[in-house]
Amino acid sequence: MRIRLFPTLALSCLAALCLAAFSMSAAASAAAQDSKQKAAADAPKTSAAKADERAAPKIDEKAVAVVEHAVEAMGGRAYLDVRAVVSHGYFTLLNEKTGGLPVAFRDYTVFPDRERTEFKGAGVKSVQVNTGETGWVYDAQAKKITDAKPDQVEDFRTAMRTSIDNILRGWWRSEGASLSYLGRREAGLARRNETVGLTYPDGFSVEFEFDAKEWLPAKAKYRKQNAEGELLEEEDRYAQFQSIGAVRVPFIVDHYRAGVQSSRVNYDAVEFNAQVPDSLFAKPADIKAIKF
Repeated sequence: MRIRLFPTLALSCLAALCLAAFSMSAAASAAAQDSKQKAAADAPKTSAAKADERAAPKIDEKAVAVVEHAVEAMGGRAYLDVRAVVSHGYFTLLNEKTGGLPVAFRDYTVFPDRERTEFKGAGVKSVQVNTGETGWVYDAQAKKITDAKPDQVEDFRTAMRTSIDNILRGWWRSEGASLSYLGRREAGLARRNETVGLTYPDGFSVEFEFDAKEWLPAKAKYRKQNAEGELLEEEDRYAQFQSIGAVRVPFIVDHYRAGVQSSRVNYDAVEFNAQVPDSLFAKPADIKAIKF
């Protein structure tokens, strides 16, 4: 998330009204200048001004209401007060090569944009760290640490933009995204989802669906290019919500690509606001310093 800046307001005192030395001609000149300024303000807008207006983010109040309902369903103030999450469970990549073998993971997340994920099992032992637009990867088999590649950084940015935390915590505002209401959609027998969309200035868009009765997150849908340059539909589906204190958490997240399930994240445990040391995100000098 980009840091929001609160500009200071420099207030200047105009002493024109206190100066008795102004002549009538000066007053007339000021009046004429005011007329010119008013005429300029009333003049048709230039193409540049119109372009700026079109570029300004649009916020649909009906979409805002849906998001507010969802925040309350997730725990309200308790949800918004979460600053760090430590979790563990299993990640399963569903394809012919892996045969669907689950890999244990432990994840450390500090909002808004720091994450460390450790994988261990099924011949895999690795660490991936993302800190905003930078990161690093440790591969135990190759016995090396490398900086995150541009495509890995972009994948993390996409994951941030399409996350439930992004839409509910309002991080999208700092990127100038527009929020729109997209209506209700069928979601099974006698069930409907309320749908809102985020559209970013660079054209990327994502749709979020929320259960129309319970207001819990149901889906996140977007389009992304694969390695062959094809634009495919990606979709996250959330299930098995559990309460951790006052906060609701989906313990299963299924990912679909072009309508076919490609992975599953299954959480065993989730802890909020645990102490997460900064050292976990710092790139080690050598592989001997990595322990997990």
